Amino acid sequence: MTLASMTGFARSEGAHGSIRWTWELRSVNGKGLDTRLRLGNGFDALEPSIRKAVGAVLSRGNVSITLSVQREAGDAVPRINDATLDAVIKALEIVRERAGVGAATAEGILGFRGVFEIQESELSEEEVAEQHKALLASFDTALAGLVAMRRSEGAAVAAVISGHIDRIENLTDQAENCPARTVEAIRARLADQVRALVAHENFDETRLYQEAALLATKADIREELDRLKAHVGAARELMAGGGPIGRRFDFLAQEFNREANTLCSKSNDTSLTAIGLDLKTTIDQLREQIQNLE
Repeated sequence: MTLASMTGFARSEGAHGSIRWTWELRSVNGKGLDTRLRLGNGFDALEPSIRKAVGAVLSRGNVSITLSVQREAGDAVPRINDATLDAVIKALEIVRERAGVGAATAEGILGFRGVFEIQESELSEEEVAEQHKALLASFDTALAGLVAMRRSEGAAVAAVISGHIDRIENLTDQAENCPARTVEAIRARLADQVRALVAHENFDETRLYQEAALLATKADIREELDRLKAHVGAARELMAGGGPIGRRFDFLAQEFNREANTLCSKSNDTSLTAIGLDLKTTIDQLREQIQNLE
């Protein structure tokens, strides 16, 4: 399976009978799958099918779905709401008597909300079913376009992530082969520590052994290096497997960061510290890209 981003956009148009419509789908990053719909009056019955279709192909992301419908003029019939008209006329008569103003015009009365209505023509159950079927088929086209765009974005993100993983592996090798970790380098630093302690007037032989043990412990980053290499292998397995790996990859990136922090804290040489800082920077960049993955 290929990797997918959580960002994307798709649009589809269609027509059936007396209506034309446009579907617009937008997707951005999200912790889970959150689908928000704006279907307009008369189309709420489509919601269960839409949510089911989205859940079948997407696992993460904030998805906004908008349906815009235009009806042909012949599909609507103008009518007067008699009850509202009577109430408006009665109210206008009271205002005219009390205020002494002129009579209202027909155009003015029709301008009151609710007096003049556009009533849509009634559709049979069979016609509604056919209309909804056409709308859902058009939605499926838009959803397929959204999935395709998310996968295209995912391919681009995957290329960047692969580069970061390669960089982490390279820096791990640099740390492993750092001259500061050689026996000779450790011996030289230990000798400097010993000379400094011996020169002190309150020289304590016990302190000498403590300093030597501490230096040897700090110099040992074998476990951190082994775990970093294991994490690199796990990251490549996730990439190869594809699918919705964003959450698992984010956890793995946290493990990368933990090992890099420990490596820096154990560093006893500026060259090793520099490698550790480069590791932390690359891991931060990796985590930024992972946030885009489904």
